Amino acid sequence: MPWGSGNARPGERVHDGDGPGWPSRCWRARQPGRSGGAHVAERPTIGIFGAGKVGTALARLLVDAGYEVALAGSPRQTALELLVSVVAPGARVTDADRLAADSDVIVVAVPFGKAPTVPWESFDGKVVVDATNYWPPVDGHIPEIDADERTTSEIHAALNPAARVVKSLNHLGYHDMEDDPMPPGSPLRRAIAVVGDDADAREAVARIIDDLGFDPVDGGALGNGRALEPGHPAFGRELSARELARLLEAERAVAA
Repeated sequence: MPWGSGNARPGERVHDGDGPGWPSRCWRARQPGRSGGAHVAERPTIGIFGAGKVGTALARLLVDAGYEVALAGSPRQTALELLVSVVAPGARVTDADRLAADSDVIVVAVPFGKAPTVPWESFDGKVVVDATNYWPPVDGHIPEIDADERTTSEIHAALNPAARVVKSLNHLGYHDMEDDPMPPGSPLRRAIAVVGDDADAREAVARIIDDLGFDPVDGGALGNGRALEPGHPAFGRELSARELARLLEAERAVAA
C-alpha cells in the first residue's frame, strides 16, 4: 500500500485518482495509536550501526535534513571521529551501547554477515531499520541463510522479537541516496519501500524517507520484504511510488 506519489507527506490521506483498486493512503501527520506502538518523536535521534559508504551517505543526508545522527563503526576502524567529521560533518561518533540507548530510530547498515554482532538485545521497543542485504556474490553462500524460508529481515527480527524491525533503505545504492533526492511533488521522485509488522514503525520510517527526498511506499508486513532483496524485482531499480507499489502488489500475488 503506497503512502502516495510525492504530493503528500506521511499522515495525510489522499486519493491519487487511479481507480477503485489502487491503494490511496498517504501520511502527513502521525496518527497515534494505530498499532499500539510507542510514539516516535517528530524529529527522532537516529543511530546508525555501520560507518561504511551506506552509513556515512545516510548520515550526511539525515544531518542535512535536520536530524541528530550518531554513528557506531567497527572497532577496527581507526581515526573514526576524524573520518566522520570529514565525510558526514555534524554526525557524532559513539559506541554501540550508547547508540542503542540514546537513539529513537536505529539503522543497521553493516555488512550482512556482521548484522548479528550488533546489540539486538538492547533494541527493545526501538524502531530498527534493517538496511542490510544478503548477496552471495559479496557475502559468499551462507548455508543456514540459503536454507531458511524466512526473509533476511525476519531472520534478524527474530534476534529480538521486542524490536520494531522495518526493512527499508536496502534496495538502492549509497550513490543513489546522494544523487537522487528530490523535493515533494517532483514527478521524477524516486520511491523507497517500507515493510514491517508494526504500522507505527513503518510510519516513522516513512516520515524520515520523505524528509530525505524520496517517496515512501508502504509494503505492509515484514515478510513482504523479499521483493526488496538482491535478485528480486525492486532491488536496484529506479521506480516511482506508483510503480513500486504495483511491483510489490504483484510480488505478493505471486507469493500467495
